[in-house]
Amino acid sequence: MLGRQLLRVRNNPALVILTQTMPITMLLFFGYVFGSALAMPGAEYRSFLVPGLLVATAANGIMTGMFQAAQDVHRGVTDRLRTLPTSRAAVPLGQAVADLVVTAAGTVPFLLVGLAVGWRVEGSAPAAVAAVGLLLLFRFACTWIGIHLGLLSRSEEAAGQLGSATFMLPLLSNAYIPTDNLPGWLRTVAEWNPISAVTTALRDLFGNAPVPEDAAWPVAHPVAGSLAWCAVLIAVFAPLAVRAYAHPRA
Repeated sequence: MLGRQLLRVRNNPALVILTQTMPITMLLFFGYVFGSALAMPGAEYRSFLVPGLLVATAANGIMTGMFQAAQDVHRGVTDRLRTLPTSRAAVPLGQAVADLVVTAAGTVPFLLVGLAVGWRVEGSAPAAVAAVGLLLLFRFACTWIGIHLGLLSRSEEAAGQLGSATFMLPLLSNAYIPTDNLPGWLRTVAEWNPISAVTTALRDLFGNAPVPEDAAWPVAHPVAGSLAWCAVLIAVFAPLAVRAYAHPRA
């Protein structure tokens, strides 16, 4: 099933190029347009922005996982796969791992562009490796959410519409801007957003920004908060996705 998903990616290079270049385009646009409008200097804002865009891109695993799963259901591929003598976890797990491989490969050019625009790894090498590992773990968790929702939606159109709504999730976090000046209730929502915890963890591990002291628990303890969020998301949505695959609705 992993090989099938990787062949699927290879046979659709236009989609791969688009999904890999979009974060780079956002980095250049946000880094130079927003960076010149915010109080912090542009180069400093780009260092602040790179981890946020990495996590925002990882959160897009919800959209890609949802669309691919719904596409297979809608076109009858899932029904064919259910007739094979394979583990019921093999198909969704193959999709999740294939997405992880593609994401890991796509992270490299993004980081190179980040280095070109002024972002630097200010922390230690082991901490940087841990940051990348945490990023991929979060992508893995988000992909399981998408697979579950895609199997439930059973429609490419519905998955596309619902997936586009995930664009709002990074906007309700600290991925693009600090949460210090947000209204009280909105700041609370943003800091309990899993994206905020993972973004803060990456900034801390890369050495790009200090951890806020007066933030909500997941942001004040970002590595622990990120691991807790990932564990909860995988523990909840992975079994749900496997069950949705094994026991389709009538």
